[in-house]
Amino acid sequence: MHSPYPPPIPVEMLLLAYRSGIFPMADSRDDPEIFWVEPRERAIIPLESFKPSRSLAKAVRQDRFRVTCDTAFERVMTACAAPRPDHPESWISERIIASYRALHAIGHAHSIECWQDGALVGGLYGVSFDRVFCGESMFSTASDASKVALVWLVALMRRAGFALLDCQFMTDHLGSLGAVEIPQADYIERLKAASGPPAMSLPEAYRAVLDEASPADSSRPAGDHSSPGKLIAQSFTQTS
Repeated sequence: MHSPYPPPIPVEMLLLAYRSGIFPMADSRDDPEIFWVEPRERAIIPLESFKPSRSLAKAVRQDRFRVTCDTAFERVMTACAAPRPDHPESWISERIIASYRALHAIGHAHSIECWQDGALVGGLYGVSFDRVFCGESMFSTASDASKVALVWLVALMRRAGFALLDCQFMTDHLGSLGAVEIPQADYIERLKAASGPPAMSLPEAYRAVLDEASPADSSRPAGDHSSPGKLIAQSFTQTS
């Protein structure tokens, strides 16, 4: 049987588009076609000035959710594309899911997942290249789950030496989390400034957090351990 959708967007084309400041969208979940978007204004979250609210930091510190990286990439995309009461339709089409699945397979797309009682209750995904992460979408079926995923993302990006977190379009929700809007021309300059490899990948930064929090680390004194969530929350209270 032939697929009703055109082939996935080639990964080389996708990466070239992101490096040029544009990205694909679809008109609907079942639309086989895509169009390329270059916003006049771009939403970004400044990494160094980002600071979670007190209640959100508490949720992170208490490990209210088990947070993982790249363990359920396609499930996160599918959840982001699912109908919602306020958004019955989605720009994340089946063709886009297939395209980003291919990007994920070569290490240029990542997801952060939040789990509760074994169920996936929130997360986000996006595209990674150079020292840039372009957040595509997030979802949540439990209070604060997607926000906790974002806090983890920012902390991992800072630990890994990333320079730019792109959120594409400004929304009230993103604004409440510290996003700001800049002209597309300024965004392109920030893209150029963020060229070159980071100190580590996001999955490597995630594993480093788990290793640092592991109680099996015998190189540190007994009791000198912390949970992953505490390490993430503490990273926003430390000054350089």
